[in-house]
Amino acid sequence: MIININFKTLKNFLVVLIPILFLTFSFSAISNSIQESSIYWSDGDSGKIDGVKFRLANIDAPESGRLGQRSGAKCPEEVELGKQAKEFVTSLTNNADINISKNYGEDRYGRLVVDLNVNGKDIAVIGLRRGFFRSWKHENGRSIERKPLWCNRN
Repeated sequence: MIININFKTLKNFLVVLIPILFLTFSFSAISNSIQESSIYWSDGDSGKIDGVKFRLANIDAPESGRLGQRSGAKCPEEVELGKQAKEFVTSLTNNADINISKNYGEDRYGRLVVDLNVNGKDIAVIGLRRGFFRSWKHENGRSIERKPLWCNRN
C-alpha cells in the first residue's frame, strides 16, 4: 500500500494540532496544581500553602521553637505540646481537600491570616475541640484576648 502525503496539507494540519495539544496539556497541569494544593506546616497554626505563608485566624497553638527564642516555647512542656499540635494538623491535612474559607489579609509578618477548611470542616474548630488550639481572638489585626499560656507554672 502506498500512501501519498501532501506535505503542505500535513504542515497546515500540524500548525493547527500542535497549539491545541499544547493548550490541552497546559490547562491540565494548571488545573491539577490548583486542586492538589501542597501544604507545609511550620508549627500547629502556621505554614505555607503552595509557597504562600499563612496563619490560622483567631487561634493559638503551642510553640515548637527552642526555649529562649524570642517567639519560641516558654517551657519544655510547650515544646512537646507544639510538636503534637504540628503532628495533628499535618496528619489532618495529609491527602485532604483543603481550601481557604475566609482570608483576613496579611498580618504584620506578611502572612495571610485565614480560616482553613479540610474536607469541608474548619481546622480551628477541630483543633479547639481536641485541645491542640486555644482561642486567641483578633480584630483588625490586633489581639483582643491575651495570648494563651501553655506552661503549667504556678
